[in-house]
Amino acid sequence: MALGLRRRTVGALCGALVLSCAAYAQDTTMPVAVHVAVDKPVGMLARPWSFFGYDEPNYTYSPDGQKLLHELAKLSPVPVYLRAHNLLTSGDGTGSLKWGSTNAYTEDAHGNPVYDWKIVDRIFDAYRDAGVRPIVELGFMPQALTTGPAPYRHDFPHGSIFTGWSYPPKSYAKWGELIFQLARHLRDRYGDAYVKTWLWEVWNEPDIPYWHGTAEQFFRLYDLSADALLRAVPYAQIGGPDTTGPASPKAEEFLRQFLEHCAHGKNYATGKTGSPLDFITFHPKGVAEWIDGHVRMGMAEQLQAADTGFKIVAGFPEWRHTPIILDETDPEPCAGCSPQTHPEDNYRNSPIYGVYVALDVKKTTALAAQRGVTLKGAVTWAFQFDGQPYFVGLRALATNGIDKPVLDGFRALGLLGDTRLEATSSASVSADAIERNGVPQPVVDVTAARKPREVEVLLLHYRDDDVKSPAAQIALSLTGLPAAARHVRVETFRVDTTHSDAYTAWTQMGSPQSPTAAQYRELETAGQLQRDGTAQRHDVHGNTLQLDVKVPIEGLALVRVAW
Repeated sequence: MALGLRRRTVGALCGALVLSCAAYAQDTTMPVAVHVAVDKPVGMLARPWSFFGYDEPNYTYSPDGQKLLHELAKLSPVPVYLRAHNLLTSGDGTGSLKWGSTNAYTEDAHGNPVYDWKIVDRIFDAYRDAGVRPIVELGFMPQALTTGPAPYRHDFPHGSIFTGWSYPPKSYAKWGELIFQLARHLRDRYGDAYVKTWLWEVWNEPDIPYWHGTAEQFFRLYDLSADALLRAVPYAQIGGPDTTGPASPKAEEFLRQFLEHCAHGKNYATGKTGSPLDFITFHPKGVAEWIDGHVRMGMAEQLQAADTGFKIVAGFPEWRHTPIILDETDPEPCAGCSPQTHPEDNYRNSPIYGVYVALDVKKTTALAAQRGVTLKGAVTWAFQFDGQPYFVGLRALATNGIDKPVLDGFRALGLLGDTRLEATSSASVSADAIERNGVPQPVVDVTAARKPREVEVLLLHYRDDDVKSPAAQIALSLTGLPAAARHVRVETFRVDTTHSDAYTAWTQMGSPQSPTAAQYRELETAGQLQRDGTAQRHDVHGNTLQLDVKVPIEGLALVRVAW
């Protein structure tokens, strides 16, 4: 979306809010009315956000990796899935930015396969022990099998990352046998009860140089991989094609060709028509820019890419009801890029990251519903990086074992109940409007849900430009409370620069790169989701509760009402 178009829509968007832009500029707060109808459920709350991924599989079982896995397992009331690249890449198991290896496959002097699952087992043991589930990505090409030239390993950020690991195999038969042996080993080690909960996929982003082959060569790889997997694990759920954002014409065409192949093409493994496809994957990304000394997020681009993919899937009668997983869905493309060379990536340490993700996943879910497709998951491509400075600014959920504000955004989402409630905000905008125009002016969005004897209200205050703006002064009205709720207990959990923000706490203590034990404990505490003050008691009159809630720009508040 052109920046000029966004600027031209500012006046129209301001007119849709509760006050004019002129009045807003003169006031110190932005008044907003939010209404939650407690007695009007509107279905089950979708939770596609409980998916995470990363390039570096060897960080999975490091001390900080295992610590984060347990944190992820605790934050969600539904299962958490993890997706990692490089599960079959050759090497010594040493991770680095955008790199990892397991050395699962080598060959002896006679060209016979040699399988070694030690590092693979460390990765999957960590998943099992933490109580999370894997999306098993079958890639990349082992050094002994690749048709690619040297070098095999890249040296990111120097040069291209698309080195020898990204090429088709010398022998598709040996590749298929590798997949069979891997799947059989994993089934034997972890058992059917656990493995039945897993998801499986082939490769990553074959429409760009992650795959130095043709589309037909990828379809062959997919078919042979699926056949080998299902021989070893007959109940396995497999999906693809994990293409980049379909807003790109090349990615759009590849996704269409893949869906056509799976529906009507000749299967390279069986010779029959069609290929197994239990879920469909592609990768919508946003655009972050550095404008006049601040970050400007690009949610419009991310929604456009997702929506284009939804429309493509909806256009295939065979796949219209097949679940979709957005296997990488992020504010921008490069998790391993540093703000030192990409200042627009400064958002990653800030609460804006969590607010952005929460708003984007809600609007993406709304677009999926509008297109009549099923959104199963939205993978946040972020985990943690070993051996990096504190808060260096890589896209991560935690840094050196300290949780970033974005993780507290996920914790707030995890507090929501299963039953979604009718909720409106006078300062919200639709998914379609954001897809067209972005968010040039502040908006306040609301999601409400309930559990037995409890209601939760998530308030998001967001704009694309990360600049100082007045706080939202929200008049929150909950109507239709049950007769039993005469006296309620109200708690407010917050993520903003003064709550649940270990980065701000770290800068305030002087940005230490070797924090003392006491400083580290303080940062651990600051990195948890924090309640604002103590719980308050309120009387309910006429089944209605009125509350005043102030939410800073690029902040969120989770209001919990219990009786």
